[in-house]
Amino acid sequence: MRHARLLDVVVAVICLTIITRARCDAQNENDLARASQNPVANLTSFPLQFNYYSAGGLESRTALLLNVQPVLPLTLNTKWLLISRTVVPYTNMPLPDGTRTTGIGDIQEQMYFTPRESGIFVWGVGPILSIPTATNDVMRTGQWALGPTAVGLVTYGRWVVGALGNNLWRVGGVNHGPPINQLTIQPFINFNIPSGWSITTAPIITSNWSAPQGQRWTLPVGIGLGKVTEIGRQAVSLGMQYYHNAEHPPQAGADQWRFVFALLYPVARR
Repeated sequence: MRHARLLDVVVAVICLTIITRARCDAQNENDLARASQNPVANLTSFPLQFNYYSAGGLESRTALLLNVQPVLPLTLNTKWLLISRTVVPYTNMPLPDGTRTTGIGDIQEQMYFTPRESGIFVWGVGPILSIPTATNDVMRTGQWALGPTAVGLVTYGRWVVGALGNNLWRVGGVNHGPPINQLTIQPFINFNIPSGWSITTAPIITSNWSAPQGQRWTLPVGIGLGKVTEIGRQAVSLGMQYYHNAEHPPQAGADQWRFVFALLYPVARR
């Protein structure tokens, strides 16, 4: 009789441990998902963003833009963080003669000063710098560009809603084409559901102020899914989104598929 009761206790403890661990893992996935949706979170990450464009001015051809975007939070003091976000673009684009051109575009460095402790509303501001590193002749500008960048977002329950924006102006270099004067706005809406899943939209809206009137704006509309999980013991974020460019320059694609793979490294609190 005693052995039966002892066995019941052991089984109950094991079941409770498994259930608690499952709940903790689910909570960690949900918390990490919300952190990964915050551009100025205290979270080291290494995202790879694959963007495939087709239709529109590309017709049946396809263009690839791969953005390598390491994000590194740096602690300045007990009140402030500096978030370094580097964007290294790699392009593979079709040419009118049927060949393709590949190479790196101009690298951007974004820096955000943000409070270490925030409430429902989170914000960050700082400079953005474009460096003339392009090895792809089609993408080469030869220009240094500088401007302000800012982000603001609200985290409430399952929602993470906000926007990131910046504008770049030419400050030096040798022009290969018109001077850089470009606005970028990225609104983002994330609705988080259990087990690290999310429904998301994060269109990148741009305006090239140096382009002729009627050829400046790119206005994508679309939606996608995201998932935070683990591969082995490595936390990762996966995502797939589709956008249709309701307005775009004549030579640009009308349809966009975006695939995201990001390694996540949560920063331990001290």
